[in-house]
Amino acid sequence: MGETSQSAELSNTSAESRPESVQFWSYLNFEYFPKRQYHLHHQFKNLSGKQKAINNNFFKGLKWSPDGSCFLTSSENNSLNIFHLPSDAVEDCPEVDLASGEDSFQSSLMIQEGEAVYDFCWYPNMAATDTSTCVFATSCRDHPVHVWDATTGMLRCTYRAYDQMDEITAAHSIVFSPDGSKLFCGYNKTIRVFDTSRPGREFTQHSTLTSAKDGQTGIISCLAVRSDDGGLLAAGSFNRTAALYDGKSLEQLFVLHGQQGGLTQVMFSKDGNFLYTGARKDPEILCWDIRNLTGAVYRLPRITADTNQRVSFDIEPFGRHLGTGGQDGIVHIYDLQSGLWVNSFQAAIDTVNSFCFHPSFPLAASASGHRRFIVDTDLDNDAQLPQTALRAEENCASVWRFACTWVSSGAEYAVDTGKDDKQLTETAVQEDGVIASP
Repeated sequence: MGETSQSAELSNTSAESRPESVQFWSYLNFEYFPKRQYHLHHQFKNLSGKQKAINNNFFKGLKWSPDGSCFLTSSENNSLNIFHLPSDAVEDCPEVDLASGEDSFQSSLMIQEGEAVYDFCWYPNMAATDTSTCVFATSCRDHPVHVWDATTGMLRCTYRAYDQMDEITAAHSIVFSPDGSKLFCGYNKTIRVFDTSRPGREFTQHSTLTSAKDGQTGIISCLAVRSDDGGLLAAGSFNRTAALYDGKSLEQLFVLHGQQGGLTQVMFSKDGNFLYTGARKDPEILCWDIRNLTGAVYRLPRITADTNQRVSFDIEPFGRHLGTGGQDGIVHIYDLQSGLWVNSFQAAIDTVNSFCFHPSFPLAASASGHRRFIVDTDLDNDAQLPQTALRAEENCASVWRFACTWVSSGAEYAVDTGKDDKQLTETAVQEDGVIASP
């Protein structure tokens, strides 16, 4: 992934002016609007043909690496790009000037897939200081699952599933187990499990249908594993259902109904007791208590009813707030204890299809864009299509810095960071894993 010392640089920078023996986390404050610290737009413009005329290359997804040193994006032109954070990422930099016409930094690595990318995920134990762990997996149409080296861009290995005609079938969703020893892949009414130490075509296959031919039908479109012990696997289907499975035996435990469209994301809460589900063309994220699955606990509204895109959401590292984008370009923040809206900010002027919190720093990343259609019946087939001039807030990715309080365990030491003209009035200290306000 380019500079292997990146995470060490970030750690050294974040530790300045703080006691060396104390470990810190950023407790985000959502009372203030975040600051756009970095912005990416121009390097993703298409270069030739009709694609240039209608600017149809746009972001489809974004995910931070587990160590937070970089983030990975997927684009409509079947490419995946890795962006390393600059060494001053944790410093209070001035807000980026969108009128400058320049991107904050360039892609460190670009990988070109052969077909449309269905899903991608990082190896959970990835660390920039250990290049052997710097890998991520992708699934794309008519291809096996590819595992790519994030430092060189080379293909490390493949995991191949075959159908009854002995032809390769593509996974629609993928996720690693928390320890990285297994790779779960979603197919039509099937979940296949690969041993990551044995690439190739060896896998175990589990039907999502029960012996009575009920259960979870349709294509398994999204997967999530509970991060504490991997004891639970959640799977979403394009048939508008979510289901819980035993993480070891893949025994089906419960099927959840309630989404209006095909599921595009499932995510466990940080404590593993709640499941959040989002669906295509569905204006609500549902919260489920997995200890009592009689119905949804609450619903979090968002504007996604008129788009076929996957619009992803994320939970901040302390597990108390959820952020999600929408068609209106606004990111909404919700309190997960009450299910109430907390704040929102304009991240783009087109669809924000990805929003993701940094695993440790007071940062978040957003990606936006959607397909654009131009119909002009007066033009001949060979005539050039009219160009659309996209603004800097369209088809873009941004890194946001939130006001925060640095909290620690083992010492009552905190540093408040917020807007230049305001000081946070609350000092938070972490004691025995619980945030308290003295």
